[in-house]
Amino acid sequence: MADVEADRRGAGKRRGGGAYGYGPAEAVERAWTPWLVPLFVVACVAVFVVEMYVNNCPARPQPYGPCVARFLHRFSFQAIRQNPLLGPSSSTLEKLGALQWYKLVHRNQGWRLVTCIWLHAGLIHLLVNMLSLLFIGVRLEQQFGCVRIGIIYLLSGFGGAVLSALLLRNSISVGASGALFGLLGAMVSELIINWTIYSNRVAALLTLMVVIVINLGIGLFPHVDNFAHIGGFLSGFLLGFVLLIRPQFGWMERHDLPPSAQVTSKYKAYQYVSWVIALLLLIVGFTIGLVMLFRGVNGNDHCHWCHYLNCVPTSRWSCED
Repeated sequence: MADVEADRRGAGKRRGGGAYGYGPAEAVERAWTPWLVPLFVVACVAVFVVEMYVNNCPARPQPYGPCVARFLHRFSFQAIRQNPLLGPSSSTLEKLGALQWYKLVHRNQGWRLVTCIWLHAGLIHLLVNMLSLLFIGVRLEQQFGCVRIGIIYLLSGFGGAVLSALLLRNSISVGASGALFGLLGAMVSELIINWTIYSNRVAALLTLMVVIVINLGIGLFPHVDNFAHIGGFLSGFLLGFVLLIRPQFGWMERHDLPPSAQVTSKYKAYQYVSWVIALLLLIVGFTIGLVMLFRGVNGNDHCHWCHYLNCVPTSRWSCED
């Protein structure tokens, strides 16, 4: 994101506009004070505290060994052998709303598609996700405001949960990773749809792609829900085309330019086309995904190789656990 910021500042200075190559109106957009992303962080931390309170490790049988950090009493963690991420048991997560295919489809508990986004498997899981959210989300909210970034975050998390439920039946899934990947996807599409206002746009795009590929690569290890990452990324990527479109250069200053130099359209033609295509794909994708899910369709029956996107078995680990 730092490369993108630098590109826009440079473009703005060379073209005589504001920080992003625009006039005063764009400078106002840059003045957004981020509050929604910090609120999301506070909410996830609060939910994790509730998880540990409900879990109450000392009151449970301990077949895997004693609780970790017993000085925390009720808030102590399950044994490392049971949860290496320092958190509650799987049964606690399932009780509080983790994504679980059988209960989602056969018990009509569709609310799990939303609640799973706010739960985390452990303290380590929570810290990694929240630090990433602050690093990525705050800067995006400063640029585009709370409404657009909030929509992208929530719908990306939802999209990740839908894909995960379609393709991952034998495990529970929790975490904000799908929503985080949605923000990364939105950064990529924002760069593409506003391509003409960047200077070092190719370098910025390559930097983003390297970060995304590395993170998706990590998702090929066991016990990481890469389907949520992929579903979140695709949702955020399409939402970025719809919500993060910017007026073409010169639109904000059109009244200060001579008639021959004025632009007549707020957006370029390719921006309009991208907006329409992305919106249609979003509607179709969510509709098909939800219909398949609640009809009990197993996505793996229609994609026999998709399980390799979530975990690649090797001689060192198995993907069956």
